[in-house]
Amino acid sequence: MKWYLTLKHLGKTQPRVTLRLYRLRPLLITVAVFSSAFLSVYGCSSETNGKVIAKISVPVTAVDAIQKNVPETLTAIGSAEPYNTVSIRARIGGALTKVAFAEGQDVRQGDLLFTIDSRSYQASLDAALSALARDRAQAANAEAEARRYSELIKEEYVTRQQYDQALTNAEALKHTVKSDESAVANARLNLQYCNILAPISGRTGNLLVHEGDQIKSDDNVMVVINQITPIKVNFSIPEQSLPKIRKYAAAGSLKVEVTFPGDAAKPIKGHLNFIQNTVDASTRTIFLKAVFPNTDKRLWPGQFVNVILTLTNRPRAVVIPSQAIQMGQQGPFVYVIKSDLTAESRSIVPGEEAEGETIIEKGLQAGEKVVTDGQLRLTPGSKVQIQPTLKPVGGKG
Repeated sequence: MKWYLTLKHLGKTQPRVTLRLYRLRPLLITVAVFSSAFLSVYGCSSETNGKVIAKISVPVTAVDAIQKNVPETLTAIGSAEPYNTVSIRARIGGALTKVAFAEGQDVRQGDLLFTIDSRSYQASLDAALSALARDRAQAANAEAEARRYSELIKEEYVTRQQYDQALTNAEALKHTVKSDESAVANARLNLQYCNILAPISGRTGNLLVHEGDQIKSDDNVMVVINQITPIKVNFSIPEQSLPKIRKYAAAGSLKVEVTFPGDAAKPIKGHLNFIQNTVDASTRTIFLKAVFPNTDKRLWPGQFVNVILTLTNRPRAVVIPSQAIQMGQQGPFVYVIKSDLTAESRSIVPGEEAEGETIIEKGLQAGEKVVTDGQLRLTPGSKVQIQPTLKPVGGKG
């Protein structure tokens, strides 16, 4: 087929120019085929060769929300301190002749720690005993003389003045004996102070004196003993929690557990025994102390620990893994898997968190299945495919 085209210019017929368009036929056919394919792909029909295109399921892991008794706890950072601390000083002066322990050794109450040269104190005791014996003899003689004078004055063999003098001598010597007895007691005490004993059971620190040193009475510290069995842990809680602490502490002793940073497997158990009588105005916290038996000496003075104070137990609380909770523009939410295996975005009110689990105060029921991994690929209404939870290598089946 030949197509002809006539061109006119300025109303006048020009020489006819014939264009043969049969060469454009392949291009027109290509455009038609492409248009047909475009309409078949992007048109309103959702079928291709009679089959409906299925939605892709998103693989996720999920767990059921469970209901259980959950302890209501408060957490803090604390530090251990000795239950008692004693600084040992000498009560008398003299040369230090013996150190009866090694640095860092555990000692028991009453154990010998130091010995100070006792020879001068023994001599003082001997002199006091001699004076006491002499004055006791004189006092006994004065009492006997006073008794004789009491008989003689009845017969008027002695004057009243002589009788009064005898009574005075007897009374004075009686008080002299009492003074001597006090001097003997003081000398004995000083002699006892030559042996310095441990006032409490505990662990000794650095030895600050050595044998041969000249010790002065009530001068420098010789050694410090820390009692660490039992031991205390100090920690602070925000003042907002004070009403709860006082409420539950009034009902009974509150349990306290401590763990070491990076080692939460074996908590150490104790109990709360002190609540400060004022709130710290600078930090708005309340200072607390707990006591631990520490028989295995795992806690050490000055050591930092993680503290968990248990106030009470919440029965039948709904709990899910903390990793299931997401944050959105409307607040925290979780993806709940419905019976048709589609994901639903559900707003929740989370509560206390402990050991990787969070209490859900509102928005979730026990038994509902929540997504714990794969949330980033989900949108409300997405189809999901629940994957089995991988078990750690070497874990119990």
